[in-house]
Parts: sequence; structure tokens; C-alpha cells
Amino acid sequence: MPTKLLQIPTTDGQADAFAAFPDHGERHPGVLMYADAFGIRPVLREMARELAGHGYYVLVPNFFYRHGPAPLIELPEHIGEEVRSAAVAQLMPLIKAHTAERVLSDADAYLRFLTTQPEVGAGPVAVTGYCIGGLLAMRTAAAHPGQVAAVAGFHGPVGADGPDSLHRLTGEVHFGHAETDMTPEALGELNQALDAAGVGYTSEIYPGTLHGFTMSDTDAFNPAALQRHWDRLLPLLDRTLADS
Repeated sequence: MPTKLLQIPTTDGQADAFAAFPDHGERHPGVLMYADAFGIRPVLREMARELAGHGYYVLVPNFFYRHGPAPLIELPEHIGEEVRSAAVAQLMPLIKAHTAERVLSDADAYLRFLTTQPEVGAGPVAVTGYCIGGLLAMRTAAAHPGQVAAVAGFHGPVGADGPDSLHRLTGEVHFGHAETDMTPEALGELNQALDAAGVGYTSEIYPGTLHGFTMSDTDAFNPAALQRHWDRLLPLLDRTLADS
């Protein structure tokens, strides 16, 4: 599986990024993948390669690039609870500094870069994200409704911007929520807002999950939920990007 380390030009500098894509010498639909707050690391590269193996060009930017290249903080191979709190405390100032304005400016740059890569076909793209990356995926899709054919967010605060952002979506949506992040009542409210927006969607709580359930290098990892994530994500991309 070919991979590349890339530099994406933005209005505030160069964002380092990782890309994976099939080795077929042809063009493939583009997918912008936002990492969780811990950023680009082996588990994210593995997930990008896994997705690329299904026929996609997957671009994973370091959205904290203003503070330096990835990895921004030293992380162990396994991010257990004993180190998670300290790592989150280190990252929280970066998360707070990553304003909506920065997110949207960067999203323009990421999509422009993604769609001009020689390995990427013409047509719409998809955006997916994990944890805070789910919120970034949502904001990207809402800001580019004609370009983003599908958006997926996993264990992320996807409803944080309220119903208005949902009305700007035109692509198909899947949200996979952790049981510890979303009550059934909150899920009902989010899904009512999605109904009102008139978009095609699935939005569900993955049973028995903790926040971060897709990440195999954390204590929250749930293999069955990771597989459920692939079972939802891959058909979504197949439906929406078939003509790209």
C-alpha cells in the first residue's frame, strides 16, 4: 500500500499530513480523515491504510500543525488511563486554540489539496473523523455541501454546533456514538434535528462502548465496535463515491 508524507499549504503555513492509496496506477475517490486529539500515530496510519485498501485515497492532516509537526507530544505505544489524563491536559490548550475560523480555513486548504492530487479522481469526496475529528469532519461537510458527498463521525461531539449546521449538509451521514458520550435522550434530539435537515443518515449508539472505542492503542478500544464502524463506513463510501 503506497503511503506519502506530505505538506499541505494553508493560509497559516504548511500542515504536515499522511496519505495512503491503492497501488493501481489509477485515480481513486478522495477521503479526508481527521484524527482524534492524539493525532497522527501508528494506529491512524494503520486505519488510513485499511481504508485505502478498499479503493480510496485517504489524506490524514495534522490539524495542530500551527504548534509543530506530528507527533506534538510524546505518546507511549499504548495510551492507558495512567497517561491519558496528562496527555489530554497537554493537548487541551491546542484544542481550545483550534477555533471554528481555523477549522474552516484549514478545511478549504485540505479539500483543495486532496482534490488536486494526481491519484484522486474527479467528483465528490467524503470526510470522516474520530473524537474531535468528528466535529472537524462535521464542520468541513457543512461548509462544503456541494463537494462532500458523505460525512462520518465516531465518538465525536458531532452535534456541538447545533441544528443550524445540520441544515447545511447535503451528503449522506453516519454518526457512531459511544455509550458513555450520548444518552438515548440526546440521541433522539440529534436525530430529530437530522430528520428536520432532510439528509439521509444513520446515527446510533454503539452498545457497550467507551469514548475512543475505535482506537486500538487506548484502553477504550472495542474490537467489535471497530468492526461495526467499518461495517457502517465502507457501505456509506461505496454508495456515495461510486462515481468519483
